[in-house]
Amino acid sequence: MISTVTTSTVTTVTSVALAASLGLVAVLVLLLLLVQKEAVTAVAGPRAKAFGRVLNTAIVPLLMAFAFIAVVKIGEVLR
Repeated sequence: MISTVTTSTVTTVTSVALAASLGLVAVLVLLLLLVQKEAVTAVAGPRAKAFGRVLNTAIVPLLMAFAFIAVVKIGEVLR
């Protein structure tokens, strides 16, 4: 019985730590892409506009993930 509880606890702690680190990676990638988008918009030209649209396809899902992470963290604080 004790070994089952210990195994379950270790698994839960590991999965929570993994989820937190994946959230951090997602936020850092979003920040990097937003900086890249700002740099691309400063350059004029058709290739820059096309690259900006490509960046949007990566930025939008990461923004939704960031919003979800923020809502969950705020929910944890208010709980």
